Amino acid sequence: MNFVSIRIITADITRLVDFYERATGLPAHWSTEDFAELTTPSATLAIGSTRTVPLFAPDSAHPADNHSVIIEFLVDDVDTIYKNLTSFVTDFVNEPTTMPWGNRALLFRDPDGNLINFFTPVTLAAIEKFSR
Repeated sequence: MNFVSIRIITADITRLVDFYERATGLPAHWSTEDFAELTTPSATLAIGSTRTVPLFAPDSAHPADNHSVIIEFLVDDVDTIYKNLTSFVTDFVNEPTTMPWGNRALLFRDPDGNLINFFTPVTLAAIEKFSR
């Protein structure tokens, strides 16, 4: 088995795709007006409009209703990225903070309220873990 993507369902796909393109610096690939993907070397962030939900099962997903998942991105320098994000991110949960497990982490919310964690390993153990 190989974990390949996570999908966010949104009522405003253009706004959310633009936000993630700005936050990550990655270009989105649009398959249709209702579905776009931002691809990293290890996984893909898919973003689908609410119009895609009935294709799976009606009423099976709801936009802006996530209260349990944190979308995480490994970044080279979380402190520098934080400075760049302050020009358009409006909801920071915390500023860059070094966590007990060795990552320097920045937690913020996208326009739909989904939690995003940008982190940089800073201890030897964390650096080794993510350099494999």
